[in-house]
Amino acid sequence: MERRDESRLVIAAPAASVYRALVDPADVVRWLPPAGMIGEIDSWDCRPGGAYRMTLRYSTAGHGKSTAGSDVVSGEFVELVPDERMVQTAIFDSDDPIFAGTMVMSWLLRPAGDDATEVTVRADDVPAGISPEDHAAGLASSLANLADFLRTQT
Repeated sequence: MERRDESRLVIAAPAASVYRALVDPADVVRWLPPAGMIGEIDSWDCRPGGAYRMTLRYSTAGHGKSTAGSDVVSGEFVELVPDERMVQTAIFDSDDPIFAGTMVMSWLLRPAGDDATEVTVRADDVPAGISPEDHAAGLASSLANLADFLRTQT
């Protein structure tokens, strides 16, 4: 069985606001990079079948999958359902076979009371080179960043 990692958080924002933050590249680079990283969108065609490429840079070298200090990931948007979910593939640009394969990232939005949304991020087919502990910390950090970002947008 392929590995699945998952994290969830209830965010004090309506689903429409959360969804916009998932699909707007200017927003994505502000909240997606986990603690200790910064992001840059290289290309972004947010529609089913559209492709993207993103570079995430570490504040310290030695952690990267693509270079010593960066992760370069590309993929395509598989499914976009406004205010409900976004599904995308993610392929790391790496010569190391432990990072090979196509990971599928699903962002699932569910109403959680007045102007709140439960956001679940699910990663399927996680490459073996990503430790479960590091991935759990990274997913949780991105969700916390998303919550903080949306708090400042209201």
